[in-house]
Amino acid sequence: MSHPTPFSRREFLQSGLVVVSTVATMPVFLRNSAAVLAADNLNSALASRPGNPDGRILVVVQLSGGNDGLNTVVPFGSRDYYNARPVIAIRENEAIAIDKTQGIGLHPSLRPIADMIGDNRAAVALGVGYPNPNRSHFASMDIWHTAETNGGRGLGWIGQAMDQSQAVLKKQGKELDSTCCVCIGSEAPLAAQGKRVKPVSFQNANLFRWTGSDLHPALKKEYDHLNRDIPDAAASSGNDPSAFVLRTALDAQLASDRIRKAVAQQSITSFPGGSLANQLRMVASMIRAELPTRVYYVSIGGFDTHAGQTGRQNTLLREFATATSAFYDELKAMGQQDRVMTMAFSEFGRRVQQNASNGTDHGTAGPVFLMGPMVKPGLIGTYPSLTELDKGDLKYNLDFRCLYAAILDNWMKIDSEAALGKRFQPADVLSV
Repeated sequence: MSHPTPFSRREFLQSGLVVVSTVATMPVFLRNSAAVLAADNLNSALASRPGNPDGRILVVVQLSGGNDGLNTVVPFGSRDYYNARPVIAIRENEAIAIDKTQGIGLHPSLRPIADMIGDNRAAVALGVGYPNPNRSHFASMDIWHTAETNGGRGLGWIGQAMDQSQAVLKKQGKELDSTCCVCIGSEAPLAAQGKRVKPVSFQNANLFRWTGSDLHPALKKEYDHLNRDIPDAAASSGNDPSAFVLRTALDAQLASDRIRKAVAQQSITSFPGGSLANQLRMVASMIRAELPTRVYYVSIGGFDTHAGQTGRQNTLLREFATATSAFYDELKAMGQQDRVMTMAFSEFGRRVQQNASNGTDHGTAGPVFLMGPMVKPGLIGTYPSLTELDKGDLKYNLDFRCLYAAILDNWMKIDSEAALGKRFQPADVLSV
């Protein structure tokens, strides 16, 4: 049984470890592979090129709580919309027109996204959902995370994609880096959980480290011993459980060091305040540091707007728009925007009719935002009908798994059928 290499070829040379000067204290399995890693380093440079699949990055932004899609992508040309929402509807003169012919625009807080659409760097997929929709936050989010509408395998679509990538690399005698998927938040989302590949997850990069020495200085000596003096027998035996534990410990230490060093960098451009902007600033820093991460996962909550929706959604959408726009400004300044595609989704939309509390209740289909120079800009798909409803809810026009298939097959170059469990027709959302 083989185990993942602790860090990538490029990171081996960039991590500050000098093979010659540290060979006496390096773990045996690293000493044995050092020459191979160094010799193969030139090949790893190819991974940073936009045209190389290994160099392509996906950033997932989760809008938790069920964002109201009707007030996000506004059908200002529809009287039915205003009849259903006499108080909370976005007025025609406030909406940012994207398609005047169809009468569709964006919420006024999404001006930065509208500008990105104008710069051919963003798109909005309309009416995204799935059959027999579930209106429970937890159940619907699990469906989006697993790409299974009936419980299924209980593994995440991203995690299974990483499992598939790992299987392909193993046939080539290679391994995925331990930081192939990085999630920022209090816990790793189900979407990132694979059978074999697990994500790195942290909320505060400064706390993503071993803290035993903070409890007692004596613990540092034992921890250093664990990471330095790996016995030859344990390190060389692939079936020895102790070897796996020791490799995992070193893996975590190296991932921690690389990530904390990366996010400590000052950004080139300026970011607004807010949790999401801070998460995306860290993501940009890790991309700038050339971590071999293929997927980053961030989130912003608060979209469950049952009452007083107008003010809260204004604030949340503004934070989302300014943060993602600043993220791509930073990527452009770094010369990296061609490598990075972003998808922003919510677990469901809201009902068409406003409620008595000037809010909206749990609904079904909604918009999904796609960002990056590789997407087809503008509106994608057909706006759901406001008259042909399913028990007061919108009928979806685009299965979200078709978006996943497009991202995996056409952007990440990972077999979507293996990752999603069945074949879905990739949505026509990319220009690459």
